[in-house]
Amino acid sequence: MSRDEKKESILVVDDAPDTLELLKRNLTSQGYKVYTSSGVSGAIKILESAHIDLVITDLKMPEISGLDLVKHVRENFKNTEVMMITGYASVNGAVEAVKSGAEEYLAKPFTDQELFSAVRSVIEKLHIRRSTNSVTIPQKYDTYGLLGKSDAMNEVFRAIPKISSSNANVLITGESGTGKELVARAIHYNSGRASSPFVPVNCGGIPEGLLESELFGYVKGAFTGATESRAGFFQTADGGTIFLDEIGEMSLSMQVKLLRVLQDKEVCMVGATKTRKVDVRILTATNKDLFGLVKKGVFREDLFFRLHVITISIPPLRDRKDDILFLAQHFADKYAKEMGIAAPRFGEKALEVIRNYNWPGNVRELENVIQRLIVMNEGEPIEVPDLPSLMRFSALRETGLTRTLEDVETEYIRNVLESVNGNKTRAAEILGIDRKTLREKLKHR
Repeated sequence: MSRDEKKESILVVDDAPDTLELLKRNLTSQGYKVYTSSGVSGAIKILESAHIDLVITDLKMPEISGLDLVKHVRENFKNTEVMMITGYASVNGAVEAVKSGAEEYLAKPFTDQELFSAVRSVIEKLHIRRSTNSVTIPQKYDTYGLLGKSDAMNEVFRAIPKISSSNANVLITGESGTGKELVARAIHYNSGRASSPFVPVNCGGIPEGLLESELFGYVKGAFTGATESRAGFFQTADGGTIFLDEIGEMSLSMQVKLLRVLQDKEVCMVGATKTRKVDVRILTATNKDLFGLVKKGVFREDLFFRLHVITISIPPLRDRKDDILFLAQHFADKYAKEMGIAAPRFGEKALEVIRNYNWPGNVRELENVIQRLIVMNEGEPIEVPDLPSLMRFSALRETGLTRTLEDVETEYIRNVLESVNGNKTRAAEILGIDRKTLREKLKHR
């Protein structure tokens, strides 16, 4: 079951029976498992007997207040979040709730959508925090450097043994930095060719004029400077596997020669008159749309169908968010160990930015960023200002584009109030409004 299908457990605490019933009905309709209690004492008993992800509590209740419950949860249940609701909204109440440990603060009356949005926000932060606690890399995730626990990566892990058991040509697709060569190595070393060579070739990194001689070799005197015969990558890989990365960069003339190798299982060295038999499994990879290149006439259709007998797609990091913090912690542990230091802790806001960043360079970019953070770290925890500026600005842009103006304004007002310890006069000065306007804005938050 994926995380989105799981039913998080929510405990609602309110001394008003109608409110309890309404919240239970609404939250249950969203797939949450809901417990209710009319007081703090009963809520504590439920917390001790059931797993609770989120506590939603009223502020003012007889005998023991909601603030006391917030403090109790923070002191005793580190994997449970808290959200405060109240019909007696005030600046001081909001500030005190946040200081006590409440992640969100909702003033009654609120709409269903406001409730659902706040709950989703809190639970998302809870998942971020949980995903970095005591990360242990299971053995199956650490094979040949392939790491991940998301459903998308589990699909890749399940495909590798099946693909390895055959000799069919394989096309590995995925964006730059997703780990296509790691998948190719895993296929080779899980196959019957594991004891023979694995030869990786970056087709885009070899000049066009040299690619033929590099792949197929050359004989002495074949061209100026060929003072001796030399085997190419295909001969080196004989009995094993050759991995042709960036196959989409290969010219049409070289594609014809590669097609001949695929058809005849023979290579002809540059300058030679006879071909040589080779027993090589061919794995290829690209970060381009090969079929799109076929339609444009820059990649041969017959070669395309020869290469992609089996296709395996590596998902981009932005589509496997469950893996982002998992990988970040792994790389932090890795580079801290290399430096002989303890892995630093990440602040929750920094983790939120890391998880929500788009990662155009995928796992390679993530690893480079984490390595830089470990090398440059001057003390715990690693916070948002420590992250590369591009990530910080990206987070700012994404936040601004996915939230309503009211949400952004509300958060800013709360942050200002908290920074001045609830002093409304000072907060109004910073915000550039008078106290009356501030009070009016708070009434509707």
